[in-house]
Amino acid sequence: MMTKKHKFPGKKLLVLALAAVLAAGLSGCHGAKEQSAFSIPEEFDTSKNYEITFWAKNDTNKTQTEIYKKAISDFEALYPNITVDLRLYTDYGKIYNDVITNIATETTPNVCITYPDHIATYLTGNDTVVPLDDLMADESYGLGGSKLEFDSVKSNEIIPQFLEECSFAGHYYALPFMRSTEVCYVNKTYVEKLGYTLPETLTWDFVWEVSEKAMDQNADGTYKINGQNVLIPFIDKSTDNMMIEMLKQKNAGYSTDSGEIQLFNDTTTDLLYTIADHVKTGAFSTFKISSYPANFLNAGQCIFAIDSTAGATWMGTHAPLVDISSDALVDFETEVMTIPQFDPENPQMISQGPSVCVFNKKDSQEVLASWLFTQYLLTNEVQTAYSETEGYVPVTSKAQESDQYQDYLSREGEDNSTYYDVKIKASKTLLENVDHTFVTPVFNGSASLRDAAGQLIENVTKSVRRKQEIDADYIDQLYSDVTSLYHLDQISASETSGKADLGPLPVESKILLVSLGAVWFFILLYLLREKRKSRK
Repeated sequence: MMTKKHKFPGKKLLVLALAAVLAAGLSGCHGAKEQSAFSIPEEFDTSKNYEITFWAKNDTNKTQTEIYKKAISDFEALYPNITVDLRLYTDYGKIYNDVITNIATETTPNVCITYPDHIATYLTGNDTVVPLDDLMADESYGLGGSKLEFDSVKSNEIIPQFLEECSFAGHYYALPFMRSTEVCYVNKTYVEKLGYTLPETLTWDFVWEVSEKAMDQNADGTYKINGQNVLIPFIDKSTDNMMIEMLKQKNAGYSTDSGEIQLFNDTTTDLLYTIADHVKTGAFSTFKISSYPANFLNAGQCIFAIDSTAGATWMGTHAPLVDISSDALVDFETEVMTIPQFDPENPQMISQGPSVCVFNKKDSQEVLASWLFTQYLLTNEVQTAYSETEGYVPVTSKAQESDQYQDYLSREGEDNSTYYDVKIKASKTLLENVDHTFVTPVFNGSASLRDAAGQLIENVTKSVRRKQEIDADYIDQLYSDVTSLYHLDQISASETSGKADLGPLPVESKILLVSLGAVWFFILLYLLREKRKSRK
């Protein structure tokens, strides 16, 4: 016969099982367990080894790859207990897609080169990306920290405009790595051949007028300006930037800091009508429709090519990274100018370029190791070496003012590789216009809004080429289609922090929580009663 003492453990197990089920139900009501927020360790533990992954973008520039590898090697020499694994991507979009996919499986990289618009989406995973405010200010391991093994940049040595781009949702979520802007690469030879003189600052009216003049043809159908069968006088590489910059210059709506969509307005409509008129004559096209502006420019088939300063090494007759055959090259003088303006007295151009973020992990020491490497990417040697590969500029005043970088700028045109004149002119254009640059608001959905802005121009351009009428009905339908395509109607101001406000709990949920509390109360009473009986 079983005694009461023998029965009790069985009942206890039953009660505990019931409690586990109830706890699981409670957990199900609130969602999966979230990753803990990062807390800075007092000391970096050098007795343990850490392996961190670094995702970066690189396409065909082997020099950049070697700079990444050297930076990693030099960093590992300073911190022998940290191993950095480099993974290269051909574009930022692929990095973005992989990060989004890996958030769900908790296999994000440790350090990632990306854009703030993308980081805003990463933040939909709670504590996924580490806010850097406390790390930046930490006396030991922060910017210019006393316990660092290298000469770290101080916060006041990062160009303020570039650092501010990494601040959104109330925190700094990245450090700037490199910065660029858009410029217009101009075939000055053809502009003058058409009877024009380049103004000090390009205007949209000037670009459109010259582009239309260039469409004059010979009797055999070739174009008078180049004697060829192909000519697209004006090509823009990034139509999202094109629309955003035009709206900014017009002081028209795009979006608010809180995430309110203002893209679809009368100014946008007027701009699309103007673009459609020039597509109709053949004077304008886009990269997505016609291919790289540099290829047309270098073949004498384009006069105004808008692209990033980071693309300068592809631009011009003597460009080191020309993508067309040598027999297709046309000899001309390349001028680098700010993008066209509506108000040349108040120029506006977008600031862009990659930033570096740190992903949260369970081991705070691993996160600290990632932060140390992130900082190292802002040291003078890395900044100056990388900026010399393309038309980027260093993000720190410390690097910009260094003897090495100033020497680099002073040697413009010495050769057609490191000191290629078009590349250095592109960098100087940004350096001279930092105060005229701007950034767009960052929020969860801002990346989609950016794509939508470009899609408006792309769709209008395609439609004109297909002989469709661009009228009010077309524009209304275009706005509706683009809104649906990019789910812009699902973006709200509440999402800007990456965490939506779900409002008060439903009544059913409140009843469930109260019921669960009552069950726990009676379970505890039962356990106390059984415990007392077992003592008798």
